[in-house]
Amino acid sequence: MEVTKQTLIGDILDFDVETAQFFFEIGMHCLGCPSASGESIEMACQVHGADADKLIEDINNYLDFRVPTIGTSACNNKFCITKIQF
Repeated sequence: MEVTKQTLIGDILDFDVETAQFFFEIGMHCLGCPSASGESIEMACQVHGADADKLIEDINNYLDFRVPTIGTSACNNKFCITKIQF
């Protein structure tokens, strides 16, 4: 997933709920609100006085290098590293 200013908050959270941490860090604590999930990053950042470009960069960096919740692989958009134990 590539997050942009037009990406809806609900879509980001549906893709990876752990991204909530980035919204909480900038004071967006209303993620469960129906209107919040339908807001774009750009709209939400305007309302909360946050830097949309910084938030997008942080979320995209996290998504590029996140560890999957199942398995023991660490992946980005180009490759995966799998830990094999003997």
